[in-house]
Amino acid sequence: MIKSFLDLELYQLSYRLAIEIFHISKGFPAAEKFSLTSQIIRSSRSISANIAEGFGRKIYHAEFKKFLVYATGSLEETKVWLSFAKDCQYITDEQFQKGNCITDEIGAKLYKQYMTWK
Repeated sequence: MIKSFLDLELYQLSYRLAIEIFHISKGFPAAEKFSLTSQIIRSSRSISANIAEGFGRKIYHAEFKKFLVYATGSLEETKVWLSFAKDCQYITDEQFQKGNCITDEIGAKLYKQYMTWK
């Protein structure tokens, strides 16, 4: 039974992604602190934050769906920053692939939640 956003598998997965990105971003160069590092941390955290905020407004069905769209936008932004991190050689191909697998899973779950929310 889902009592809060904390019970949503979608939230849990997106939160784990944000924590994983936080840890890998510690290895980014200091010169990236105010650009790539802050951007990827912000966008990855925004995914789970939007899911939580939308869930808090779930009584208004359109509101929850709107926040799922925001979460999807933040997810797509995170994918871009992961690509930059890989292409700048701040993360390994393995880390990039792992991130892609998780973001694909989150994207599928966001879409399913959006389509099934009444």
